Amino acid sequence: MLTVTVLGSGTSHGVPMIGCHCRVCTSDDPRDKRYRPSIVLGIDGHNVLVDTSPEMRLQLIAAGIDHIEQVLYTHGHADHIHGIDDLRRFNESLGRPVPVYAQQEVLQDIESRFPYIFAHGTQGGGIPSLDLHPIDGPLAFNGRTIIPVPVWHGATRVLAYRVDNFAYVTDTNRIPLESQAMLADLDVLILDALRREPHPTHFNFREALEMVEILRPRQTYFTHLTHSTLHAEVEQELPPGVSLAYDGLRLELP
Repeated sequence: MLTVTVLGSGTSHGVPMIGCHCRVCTSDDPRDKRYRPSIVLGIDGHNVLVDTSPEMRLQLIAAGIDHIEQVLYTHGHADHIHGIDDLRRFNESLGRPVPVYAQQEVLQDIESRFPYIFAHGTQGGGIPSLDLHPIDGPLAFNGRTIIPVPVWHGATRVLAYRVDNFAYVTDTNRIPLESQAMLADLDVLILDALRREPHPTHFNFREALEMVEILRPRQTYFTHLTHSTLHAEVEQELPPGVSLAYDGLRLELP
């Protein structure tokens, strides 16, 4: 069994956004409360965390997830990595460093932005112990294959991930043809779709729907949603087979 738990479905500001009193930021619908983007892949009871958002601790507690055995990063933007310090909790449960996989340049970003993690002789305060691995091809985890799929977020190369007939594609405005081929025949796709209006580095709803027409997954969920998206309203506008993700959404794929 493959399970997918959406920890966060929001944009880099999160929803509600600081100082905003719009109808989405003040909505009573829990689906309009959005942490920064992240998911957990549950592979036969073993958990892989994709990205460490700034709310990682709160996300995992809310989802009832108490163990993580591996971390994958999509890219190095702050909303995807700045919860990294809370990985130290899993050093205790694993009894060893947490394996972390990312593009080489993302690993270099992590080492430069969080030097205290890697400084020899640092004492006190609790420091995560991480085992960094550059991604140079498919990854094996608990008998399954996790396939990294390159996409583009403006000029930033981002890794989407495919496991069996599920794929997670966040932060993108361009999926090259060769990557589109790697995303064929999906049962479930979680795809970046920021808002109605155009954006220079993210799909808007129209562009995301055009990509859905190309890839033709059986079910799609849009993620990385801004505070301009009222869940109940936009959900009614989407075609069959396309829905909005929300924090706490749990999918089971046999």
